[in-house]
Amino acid sequence: MKEIHIAHSPDADDIFMYMAIEFGWVKSFKYHHQALDIQTLNDLALKNKFDATAISFALYPLIAKEYALLRTAVSFGEGYGPKLIKKKGKILKRNFKVALSGANTTNALIFRIKYPEARIIYKNFLEIEKAVLNDEVDAGVLIHESILDFDKNLCVEAEIWDIWLELAKENLPLPLGGMALRRSLPLSDAIKIEKDLTKAVFLAHHNRCILAPMLMERGLIRVDEAKLGIYLNLYANQNSISMSEIQFQALDTLFKLGYDYHFYDKILKANDYLIPSEYEEARNL
Repeated sequence: MKEIHIAHSPDADDIFMYMAIEFGWVKSFKYHHQALDIQTLNDLALKNKFDATAISFALYPLIAKEYALLRTAVSFGEGYGPKLIKKKGKILKRNFKVALSGANTTNALIFRIKYPEARIIYKNFLEIEKAVLNDEVDAGVLIHESILDFDKNLCVEAEIWDIWLELAKENLPLPLGGMALRRSLPLSDAIKIEKDLTKAVFLAHHNRCILAPMLMERGLIRVDEAKLGIYLNLYANQNSISMSEIQFQALDTLFKLGYDYHFYDKILKANDYLIPSEYEEARNL
């Protein structure tokens, strides 16, 4: 059986969406997986490291020549998202020092557009809250499960969701993370892999009452059962199974923003970079 190497982040939604494969519920290939923080995944995607990898959507225009964009295992914010936090009572200057989870994350792109004078350092997302509490930085952007529960001495300065709406100028879901697949794979394999991942996310969502306790029992999740339920409702839900037209519209808006603010050298349309699944249908005619 052909081996396929997949990378994803260690946050609850990625683990939840992938584990249907790990537990053998989907097995067209022999899948191997690795969990790494999001900026490490982004950096390795730039080096064409994995067959399939989770990425920040903001990274995709930088890897579009080497990777196709998958329709499945996506996370969008709808009324929520990463949070810019600071110590209570602290006044942020225009050039405040901030910790972000990585240069190519979606929250970093939106943050840099909104706060062009901020002094940025990059940290593993698990270290950002501590950096703010220890006054290493004036503020930090929390992502993943960190948005659900942070130290009582901290408060929210701004929601990345609100900044996104301001920039997008319409009510679109906030594109956060997705999956990319190496273009050098045979097209027939690429189509099967996308189908497998889509099925895995579908099974995970529709069998959450079985899968979530399995993940908790194995110590794979950093939050308690109640917070896991909240988090999965946000980022691993029905809308994660396969991208909708409004999600594609949101992606196109993100890519255009990146181009308008000189992060990318051309405008991408997400639909132009998908796996052409119609190829399989044509072969079967």
